[in-house]
Amino acid sequence: MAIEPLHPDTDTPGGEETPTTTKGTVLTARGLRTRRRLLDAAEKVFAELGYPAASIVKITEEAGCGLGTFYLYFEGKQEIFNEVVMDLNRRVRRAMTDAALAEADSGRIASERAGFRAFFRFTAEHPALYRIIRQAEFASPDALRLHYSRIVDGYAQGIEQGQRSGEVHRMDPEVVAWALMGIGEIIGMRWVLWPQDQDGATREGTGDVPDHVFDTMMEFIERALAPGAMDREGTDHVRDIAGR
Repeated sequence: MAIEPLHPDTDTPGGEETPTTTKGTVLTARGLRTRRRLLDAAEKVFAELGYPAASIVKITEEAGCGLGTFYLYFEGKQEIFNEVVMDLNRRVRRAMTDAALAEADSGRIASERAGFRAFFRFTAEHPALYRIIRQAEFASPDALRLHYSRIVDGYAQGIEQGQRSGEVHRMDPEVVAWALMGIGEIIGMRWVLWPQDQDGATREGTGDVPDHVFDTMMEFIERALAPGAMDREGTDHVRDIAGR
Protein backbone atom coordinates (compact mmCIF):
# COMPACT_ATOMS: atom_id res chain seq x y z
CA MET A 1 0.00 0.00 0.00
CA ALA A 2 1.68 3.16 -1.18
CA ILE A 3 0.43 6.28 0.53
CA GLU A 4 1.36 9.94 0.40
CA PRO A 5 4.10 11.13 2.76
CA LEU A 6 3.21 12.12 6.29
CA HIS A 7 3.93 15.53 7.74
CA PRO A 8 6.96 14.55 9.81
CA ASP A 9 6.70 17.27 12.44
CA THR A 10 2.95 17.61 12.87
CA ASP A 11 1.49 14.17 12.20
CA THR A 12 1.72 13.05 15.80
CA PRO A 13 -0.49 10.73 17.86
CA GLY A 14 -3.90 12.28 18.34
CA GLY A 15 -3.30 14.84 15.60
CA GLU A 16 -1.88 17.62 17.82
CA GLU A 17 1.12 19.57 16.61
CA THR A 18 3.12 19.01 19.81
CA PRO A 19 2.25 16.57 22.63
CA THR A 20 1.42 18.35 25.88
CA THR A 21 0.45 17.52 29.44
CA THR A 22 -3.22 17.45 30.39
CA LYS A 23 -2.76 21.08 31.49
CA GLY A 24 -1.42 22.12 28.11
CA THR A 25 2.26 22.36 28.99
CA VAL A 26 4.61 21.42 26.15
CA LEU A 27 6.51 18.26 27.05
CA THR A 28 10.23 18.20 27.69
CA ALA A 29 12.44 15.47 26.22
CA ARG A 30 12.03 13.56 29.48
CA GLY A 31 8.27 14.06 29.35
CA LEU A 32 8.15 12.73 25.80
CA ARG A 33 10.02 9.61 26.89
CA THR A 34 7.59 9.05 29.76
CA ARG A 35 4.62 9.53 27.46
CA ARG A 36 6.16 7.05 25.02
CA ARG A 37 6.59 4.54 27.83
CA LEU A 38 2.94 4.91 28.82
CA LEU A 39 1.78 4.46 25.23
CA ASP A 40 3.91 1.33 24.79
CA ALA A 41 2.58 -0.09 28.05
CA ALA A 42 -1.01 0.72 27.09
CA GLU A 43 -0.54 -0.92 23.68
CA LYS A 44 0.58 -4.13 25.38
CA VAL A 45 -2.15 -4.10 28.04
CA PHE A 46 -4.99 -3.35 25.61
CA ALA A 47 -3.72 -6.00 23.18
CA GLU A 48 -3.39 -8.69 25.84
CA LEU A 49 -6.39 -7.96 28.08
CA GLY A 50 -8.81 -6.09 25.84
CA TYR A 51 -10.34 -2.69 26.53
CA PRO A 52 -12.91 -3.78 29.17
CA ALA A 53 -10.38 -5.63 31.34
CA ALA A 54 -7.56 -3.12 30.90
CA SER A 55 -7.11 -0.57 33.66
CA ILE A 56 -5.01 2.48 34.33
CA VAL A 57 -3.40 0.63 37.24
CA LYS A 58 -2.28 -2.20 34.93
CA ILE A 59 -0.95 0.32 32.41
CA THR A 60 1.07 2.21 35.01
CA GLU A 61 2.42 -1.03 36.46
CA GLU A 62 3.55 -2.10 33.00
CA ALA A 63 5.09 1.34 32.39
CA GLY A 64 6.77 1.43 35.79
CA CYS A 65 5.27 4.73 36.89
CA GLY A 66 2.67 5.96 39.35
CA LEU A 67 -0.96 6.92 38.87
CA GLY A 68 -0.12 10.56 39.40
CA THR A 69 2.32 10.44 36.52
CA PHE A 70 -0.31 8.89 34.26
CA TYR A 71 -2.73 11.75 34.86
CA LEU A 72 -0.10 14.29 33.90
CA TYR A 73 -0.29 12.94 30.36
CA PHE A 74 -3.76 11.43 29.91
CA GLU A 75 -7.16 12.15 31.39
CA GLY A 76 -8.25 8.52 31.54
CA LYS A 77 -8.43 5.11 29.90
CA GLN A 78 -10.49 6.29 26.94
CA GLU A 79 -8.04 9.02 26.04
CA ILE A 80 -4.96 6.81 26.18
CA PHE A 81 -6.77 4.15 24.14
CA ASN A 82 -7.52 6.72 21.45
CA GLU A 83 -3.89 7.85 21.54
CA VAL A 84 -2.69 4.26 21.15
CA VAL A 85 -4.91 3.85 18.07
CA MET A 86 -3.54 7.04 16.53
CA ASP A 87 0.02 6.14 17.48
CA LEU A 88 -0.24 2.77 15.76
CA ASN A 89 -1.82 4.52 12.79
CA ARG A 90 1.04 6.99 12.50
CA ARG A 91 3.68 4.28 12.80
CA VAL A 92 2.18 1.92 10.23
CA ARG A 93 1.67 4.79 7.78
CA ARG A 94 5.26 5.88 8.32
CA ALA A 95 6.50 2.35 7.60
CA MET A 96 4.44 2.09 4.41
CA THR A 97 5.32 5.58 3.22
CA ASP A 98 9.06 5.17 3.74
CA ALA A 99 9.07 1.83 1.92
CA ALA A 100 6.98 3.14 -0.99
CA LEU A 101 9.06 6.28 -1.41
CA ALA A 102 12.22 4.20 -1.63
CA GLU A 103 10.75 2.58 -4.77
CA ALA A 104 9.08 5.67 -6.19
CA ASP A 105 11.48 5.92 -9.13
CA SER A 106 10.64 2.34 -10.15
CA GLY A 107 6.96 3.08 -10.80
CA ARG A 108 3.62 2.76 -9.09
CA ILE A 109 3.47 -1.03 -8.92
CA ALA A 110 6.94 -1.22 -7.36
CA SER A 111 5.79 1.30 -4.76
CA GLU A 112 2.66 -0.77 -4.13
CA ARG A 113 4.75 -3.90 -3.59
CA ALA A 114 7.04 -2.10 -1.17
CA GLY A 115 4.13 -0.57 0.72
CA PHE A 116 2.35 -3.90 1.14
CA ARG A 117 5.58 -5.59 2.23
CA ALA A 118 6.07 -2.90 4.86
CA PHE A 119 2.49 -3.26 6.08
CA PHE A 120 2.82 -7.03 6.50
CA ARG A 121 6.20 -6.65 8.20
CA PHE A 122 4.79 -4.05 10.61
CA THR A 123 1.82 -6.31 11.36
CA ALA A 124 4.12 -9.25 12.09
CA GLU A 125 6.16 -7.12 14.47
CA HIS A 126 3.16 -5.36 16.01
CA PRO A 127 0.16 -7.75 16.06
CA ALA A 128 -1.44 -5.32 18.51
CA LEU A 129 -2.36 -3.24 15.45
CA TYR A 130 -5.13 -5.67 14.50
CA ARG A 131 -6.20 -6.48 18.05
CA ILE A 132 -6.55 -2.89 19.14
CA ILE A 133 -8.18 -1.65 15.94
CA ARG A 134 -10.77 -4.43 16.26
CA GLN A 135 -11.51 -3.29 19.80
CA ALA A 136 -11.92 0.29 18.64
CA GLU A 137 -15.08 -0.70 16.77
CA PHE A 138 -16.79 -0.88 20.16
CA ALA A 139 -14.50 1.07 22.50
CA SER A 140 -14.00 4.12 20.27
CA PRO A 141 -15.83 4.13 16.90
CA ASP A 142 -14.56 7.63 16.11
CA ALA A 143 -10.94 6.51 16.54
CA LEU A 144 -11.64 3.51 14.31
CA ARG A 145 -13.01 5.70 11.52
CA LEU A 146 -10.14 8.16 11.88
CA HIS A 147 -7.60 5.33 11.66
CA TYR A 148 -8.97 4.04 8.37
CA SER A 149 -9.75 7.48 6.96
CA ARG A 150 -6.20 8.71 7.47
CA ILE A 151 -4.83 5.72 5.58
CA VAL A 152 -7.38 6.05 2.78
CA ASP A 153 -6.87 9.80 2.37
CA GLY A 154 -3.16 9.41 1.70
CA TYR A 155 -3.66 6.28 -0.35
CA ALA A 156 -6.26 7.92 -2.60
CA GLN A 157 -3.85 10.79 -3.27
CA GLY A 158 -1.26 8.25 -4.38
CA ILE A 159 -3.79 6.58 -6.68
CA GLU A 160 -4.62 9.97 -8.22
CA GLN A 161 -0.94 10.60 -8.88
CA GLY A 162 -0.70 7.22 -10.59
CA GLN A 163 -3.70 8.10 -12.73
CA ARG A 164 -2.18 11.43 -13.76
CA SER A 165 1.06 9.70 -14.75
CA GLY A 166 -0.86 7.10 -16.77
CA GLU A 167 0.18 4.15 -14.57
CA VAL A 168 -3.24 3.55 -13.03
CA HIS A 169 -6.60 3.04 -14.71
CA ARG A 170 -8.99 5.97 -14.20
CA MET A 171 -11.65 5.13 -11.65
CA ASP A 172 -12.78 6.58 -8.32
CA PRO A 173 -9.52 6.77 -6.29
CA GLU A 174 -11.30 6.69 -2.94
CA VAL A 175 -13.11 3.45 -3.79
CA VAL A 176 -9.86 1.95 -5.08
CA ALA A 177 -8.06 2.97 -1.88
CA TRP A 178 -10.69 1.32 0.33
CA ALA A 179 -10.64 -1.83 -1.80
CA LEU A 180 -6.86 -2.19 -1.77
CA MET A 181 -6.70 -1.49 1.95
CA GLY A 182 -9.25 -4.26 2.49
CA ILE A 183 -7.14 -6.68 0.45
CA GLY A 184 -4.07 -5.92 2.53
CA GLU A 185 -5.89 -6.19 5.83
CA ILE A 186 -7.50 -9.56 5.11
CA ILE A 187 -4.37 -11.07 3.55
CA GLY A 188 -2.45 -9.91 6.62
CA MET A 189 -5.00 -11.38 8.99
CA ARG A 190 -4.99 -14.75 7.22
CA TRP A 191 -1.26 -15.24 6.65
CA VAL A 192 0.42 -12.99 9.23
CA LEU A 193 -1.83 -13.42 12.26
CA TRP A 194 -2.90 -16.99 11.50
CA PRO A 195 0.40 -18.66 10.50
CA GLN A 196 -0.08 -22.31 9.58
CA ASP A 197 3.58 -23.29 9.85
CA GLN A 198 4.38 -22.77 13.50
CA ASP A 199 8.05 -23.58 12.84
CA GLY A 200 8.25 -20.35 10.88
CA ALA A 201 6.32 -18.24 13.37
CA THR A 202 8.00 -15.18 14.88
CA ARG A 203 8.43 -14.68 18.60
CA GLU A 204 5.19 -12.68 18.49
CA GLY A 205 3.44 -15.77 17.12
CA THR A 206 2.97 -14.21 13.70
CA GLY A 207 4.15 -15.38 10.30
CA ASP A 208 5.37 -14.03 6.97
CA VAL A 209 3.09 -13.83 3.95
CA PRO A 210 4.32 -16.67 1.68
CA ASP A 211 5.92 -15.52 -1.55
CA HIS A 212 3.32 -17.22 -3.73
CA VAL A 213 0.51 -15.54 -1.78
CA PHE A 214 2.16 -12.14 -2.05
CA ASP A 215 2.87 -12.58 -5.77
CA THR A 216 -0.72 -13.70 -6.46
CA MET A 217 -2.08 -10.72 -4.54
CA MET A 218 0.17 -8.32 -6.43
CA GLU A 219 -0.72 -9.86 -9.80
CA PHE A 220 -4.39 -9.32 -8.96
CA ILE A 221 -3.73 -5.71 -7.93
CA GLU A 222 -1.53 -4.95 -10.92
CA ARG A 223 -4.17 -6.24 -13.32
CA ALA A 224 -6.85 -4.22 -11.55
CA LEU A 225 -4.85 -0.99 -11.63
CA ALA A 226 -3.30 -1.32 -15.08
CA PRO A 227 -4.36 1.26 -17.69
CA GLY A 228 -6.93 -0.36 -19.96
CA ALA A 229 -7.79 -2.95 -17.30
CA MET A 230 -11.47 -2.23 -17.92
CA ASP A 231 -11.36 -1.67 -21.65
CA ARG A 232 -14.33 -2.37 -23.87
CA GLU A 233 -13.42 -6.02 -24.30
CA GLY A 234 -13.02 -6.52 -20.56
CA THR A 235 -16.26 -4.70 -19.78
CA ASP A 236 -18.19 -6.84 -22.27
CA HIS A 237 -16.65 -9.97 -20.76
CA VAL A 238 -17.78 -8.95 -17.28
CA ARG A 239 -21.28 -8.27 -18.59
CA ASP A 240 -21.36 -11.66 -20.29
CA ILE A 241 -20.44 -13.38 -17.03
CA ALA A 242 -23.01 -11.37 -15.07
CA GLY A 243 -25.71 -12.27 -17.58
CA ARG A 244 -25.19 -16.01 -17.32
